Amino acid sequence: MIQGGIATIFVSEMQRSVDFYTGVLGLRLVHRAGDHWAQLDAGGLAIGLHPASDRNPAPGTAGAITLGLALDVPIAEAVAALGAHGVEVRGPEPGGGGTALAFFADPDGNPLYLAEESR
Repeated sequence: MIQGGIATIFVSEMQRSVDFYTGVLGLRLVHRAGDHWAQLDAGGLAIGLHPASDRNPAPGTAGAITLGLALDVPIAEAVAALGAHGVEVRGPEPGGGGTALAFFADPDGNPLYLAEESR
């Protein structure tokens, strides 16, 4: 069901963050969707940069990083499988760029999400 993942970091200024992760840390920019999203390759770890908003934690605070899990099955199937285990899931909902997202938490309340890329 799960085929990979991405760590999402909520940022206050997209270009400054892209410059830091690419120019300072030397990570490769894989995808950029304006100021809405940037994805970086950290040598086997995907890192997503997403702007902070009133729906997301403030940068540098608890919860400002979450773990996204890429799917190899339709998101509805994955959501149903989680529900069968008693996991409360919000979504799926559109995530922009044709991506569908579904949000949930681990037993400690750590935020996680499923991501289905458009095909």
